[in-house]
Amino acid sequence: MSSAQDLLRDSKLSPSKIDWIDANQVVDICFEGDIDNAKTALEPLMQDIDIAVQHAQDRQKHLLISDMDSTMITVECIDELADYAGIKAQIASITERAMQGEMDFEESLRARVALLKGLNQEAIAICLRESVVMSKGAETLVKTMAQRGARCVLVSGGFTQFASSVAQTLGFHHFHANELEIEAGILSGRIEGDIVDADAKKSILNAIIAENGWQKSQTLAVGDGANDIPMIESAGLGAAYKAKPAAQKAADMKIIHGDLTALLSAQGIARKEWA
Repeated sequence: MSSAQDLLRDSKLSPSKIDWIDANQVVDICFEGDIDNAKTALEPLMQDIDIAVQHAQDRQKHLLISDMDSTMITVECIDELADYAGIKAQIASITERAMQGEMDFEESLRARVALLKGLNQEAIAICLRESVVMSKGAETLVKTMAQRGARCVLVSGGFTQFASSVAQTLGFHHFHANELEIEAGILSGRIEGDIVDADAKKSILNAIIAENGWQKSQTLAVGDGANDIPMIESAGLGAAYKAKPAAQKAADMKIIHGDLTALLSAQGIARKEWA
């Protein structure tokens, strides 16, 4: 804490009030000055702790909008599904390039899904049961925010066959994802309808804001990959969770050390108030 205060003082940012949210774990340090300057000043500490630099106004959010794969869950569903087709390494390498922003998302998704042609749909249920694991703190984050009146929406470049189950388990109000086409119990290698990509995620966020008459500052978005960047940049607090470098650079807050409950701490919600 004293190190953070010293760094803020050195940058002429006038730290003042200190308030422990959770004793010896989470602390608020109020200061006066430019937020971007504060982020730069505190960057050395981010190697060891997670820090959110933000305005005090609208700190507690009305909306949580989140990516699914490698954010709310620990895996990329398409990679795990590919394992049952014996081509995980081939598909995972494409996924990695897409998440790093090295490939067009829609092009890469269609190419990966095409490789799954002929896989029995039973592999989806097996994959859900054996491979899909919720990220630490995910359920607490979603259910706490919902309990406090926030809208919680899952937006995934993955598939409804997974997102529906994940959304229900974690307590999301709605979900948006892509639909794997299945014919006579077999994956056709195609996707039905429009693709949920980076632009779609941003559009969904903006539509929810407009529908409810909220301000951008009242929203929180979290993701990990390049296709989450427009959504992260469009939210009041954009968070990168265990994310790729490009997503970290775009985010207001990087969660590297803690779990998803860091987003509750960032809103000033003490552990005793968590669901």
